[in-house]
Amino acid sequence: MTAEHNFSEQEVLRRQSLTELESRGITPYPSPTWPITHSAKEILDNYKQGDTGYENISIAGRLMTQRIMGKASFASLMDSSGRIQLYLNRDEICPGEDKSFYNDVFKKLMDLGDIIGVTGYAFVTQTGETSIHVKELKLLSKSLKPLPVVKEKDGVIYDAFSDPEMRYRQRYVDLIVNSHVKDIFIKRTKLINSIRYFLSDKGYLEVETPILQPLYGGAAARPFKTHHNTLDMTLYLRIADELYLKRLIVGGFDGVFEFAKDFRNEGMDRFHNPEFSMLELYVAYKDYEWMMGLMEAMIEKVALDLHGTTEITYGEHKVNFARPWKRYTMFEAIEHFTGVNIDGMDEATVTAEAVKLGVHVDSTMGYSRVVDEIFGMHCEPKLIQPTFITDYPIEMSPLAKKHRSKPGLVERFEAICIGKEICNAYSELNDPIDQRQRFEAQLEMGLRGDEEAMMLDDDFIRALEYGMPPTAGIGIGIDRLVMIMTGAQSIQEVLLFPQMRAEQIS
Repeated sequence: MTAEHNFSEQEVLRRQSLTELESRGITPYPSPTWPITHSAKEILDNYKQGDTGYENISIAGRLMTQRIMGKASFASLMDSSGRIQLYLNRDEICPGEDKSFYNDVFKKLMDLGDIIGVTGYAFVTQTGETSIHVKELKLLSKSLKPLPVVKEKDGVIYDAFSDPEMRYRQRYVDLIVNSHVKDIFIKRTKLINSIRYFLSDKGYLEVETPILQPLYGGAAARPFKTHHNTLDMTLYLRIADELYLKRLIVGGFDGVFEFAKDFRNEGMDRFHNPEFSMLELYVAYKDYEWMMGLMEAMIEKVALDLHGTTEITYGEHKVNFARPWKRYTMFEAIEHFTGVNIDGMDEATVTAEAVKLGVHVDSTMGYSRVVDEIFGMHCEPKLIQPTFITDYPIEMSPLAKKHRSKPGLVERFEAICIGKEICNAYSELNDPIDQRQRFEAQLEMGLRGDEEAMMLDDDFIRALEYGMPPTAGIGIGIDRLVMIMTGAQSIQEVLLFPQMRAEQIS
């Protein structure tokens, strides 16, 4: 419960202003629609002195600055497109004898952060700044908390609202005072739409599959667990969409995809959030080689749609998404970066080599986990340009098809960029007998203590027994791709509301 004495001085003054406005018959939160004819950006980009079409402007937004100079004042209004200067003259705002709306309401009772509506006309000031000459001003929503005061002088920002804890918890404030943050989320939407149109144009169907699942599968991860009271059964938040989407390929769709929220009960860092966005795509009668070509073409198009070029800057790196991308097999990458050829080694030998390379191993880790740890420590961080890593050990990939020419491996690839995986793809396993054996091997790994081992899904195997055509599938981490395409250094920067510890509000 919040008491009066917990308010800051500014909050107390704003509540007093609220009371005063109401006493004057001014509704601080009026209901009627405010008509909007123009945006700030539209006026600033297009208006030239003397242009017609800008004589009757109606605009709304947040009051961001005030410069009061007696009978005339300047202010600035910020809408969703940007900021524009306002010019207010007392006698035009208050054409009658009563000047109190300008003298008292505008000058004393309106605060920075208030949402206002104005009508008027565009003009260019003597200093050359496009502005709105205000004929009518109306309060649309009273702000009871002061915005952080961010100052700029000679291109230098002072008192920036930059603390990550505050920014992520109060994203609404972050979006108001840090204009570049909004640009990240505009680009995020453009990126998703670019992928959606690319796939839809090829005739693939966008679908939705269950988030609450009786069995979790499709990835190696720990799930979130819940209970359905009516059915009296345990359910899991999905860790992937894969097994449901492949059921649809069995059902006769040639290509299906889903933009999905997935959930994994794992650690959090600048590349991981427990709730994250994925794109999964499955196309019948294709293989992983074909899918590599589609991935290259799609992400090249995304870069062009967002930036007009395939080359972007990420930190100190220039990254180029132009096709073709470099390719290594997993064993080639390990040999390239460590000098050790692990091809043909058994579990004990690979584990010994891992120890020599400084990789942590323990008794719960089988052959595939040890290989993955070597790759993750010595190879992945060094892959800056988009690179395909192909042909993984079979134990690492219980849903991928056995390699057509390399025993012990599967037809799988990951794309790595800026040292992080951005996609995972297979020639999908469609042999139901092989699939059951792989699931059973996962159960054995679970008994050894691997908390990320998959469950055995009998219904999925039953679907495969009806026959699934040869299929290529891919999962793309949308959040990581947005990070790379916007230069963001943490996943929290590209999530509007990232997961955080509970806040203690007094």
